[in-house]
Amino acid sequence: MKIDAQLASTVAAVIDEGSFDAAARRLHITPSAVSQRIKAIEQQLGRVVVVRSRPVMATEAGEALVRLARQVALLEHDTAAAFGLGQDGETAPRIRVPLAVNADSMATWFLEPIARVAREHDIDVDLHRDDQNYTARLLESGQVMAAVTSEAEPVGGSAVTPLGIFEYRPMATAEYVQRWFPDGVTVDALQLAPFVDFDRRDTLQHDWLRDRGVDPWAVPRHYVPASYDFAQAVRLGLGWALIPIVQGLEGLIDLGGPSTRVPLYWQQWNLRSPLLDAIAAEVAAEARAVLAPQ
Repeated sequence: MKIDAQLASTVAAVIDEGSFDAAARRLHITPSAVSQRIKAIEQQLGRVVVVRSRPVMATEAGEALVRLARQVALLEHDTAAAFGLGQDGETAPRIRVPLAVNADSMATWFLEPIARVAREHDIDVDLHRDDQNYTARLLESGQVMAAVTSEAEPVGGSAVTPLGIFEYRPMATAEYVQRWFPDGVTVDALQLAPFVDFDRRDTLQHDWLRDRGVDPWAVPRHYVPASYDFAQAVRLGLGWALIPIVQGLEGLIDLGGPSTRVPLYWQQWNLRSPLLDAIAAEVAAEARAVLAPQ
C-alpha cells in the first residue's frame, strides 16, 4: 500500500495548527478539502488518524503519518539543496523544522545556535517547549524532528549526543532569607517557606525538598510558568527556587548544599540529513561553550 505524501502532509498540518480551519489557511485550500483529505487517508488505512478535539490530536496511526510527512519534507529539502536550488537566484524551498526544548535552555542558550542555522538555511523554526523529562515524547510521536532532553536512552531509534550539564543553585533574596530562614535553612523552615514552581510538570524544587526530608506537597508554592518571569519572581522575593547558574545569580543568596545537575542530550531522527546535522552541530557547539561538561 502506497501512502499519498500529500495526504500525510495534510495530517501533519492539522496536528501542527490544531484545527482543520487553521490547516486550510496554511495549505491554501478550503477546510472542506482538508476534511476530504483526512477522510481519504482514514479510508485507505482503515483507521482513525486524528481525534476531532480542540486542539485536534493525532492517534497512533496519525503520529506515524506525521513522522512520514516530516521525513519526506526533510528529504525533499536536502535533495533540493543538493541540486543547488536557492543559489544563483533560484527560489529555495523552505521547510518547517519543529524542535522540542526545555524552557530553561530556550531562555538561556538554545536560540543562539538556532539563529545561526536560520541565517544559512531556509527554515521556519517551530519550537515546542516542555520539561526536559518530556521533550523526548514529542520526538517519539513525530511532532518534532529533534529535542533537547534529559533522556540518554534513544527513543524510536533516534541518534543521541550528550550536550552537557545544566546546573542549578537554590536561591532567594536577602530579605526572604531573613524572614523565612532566620535560624538557617532547616527542615522546619523549609516546611513553611513558600517556593516558586515552574509548572505542574517541574520536579526540580520537589526533588530538592525531598532530599532534605521535606514533603513538597505540604509546602506553599507559587506557579510562574516562564523562565525569565520565574527568575524574576525569585528576585522580587516571592519565594526561593532553583535558578540556572547560566541565568545569573547576582543579588541573590545561595541556600547552600550541592548543585542540582541535570544532564542534557540532543536526540534527533536517525536519518542522514545535512540540515539536521547542521542544526545538531550548532547546538552541540553552543552547549559546549555554555554548559558544564558531562
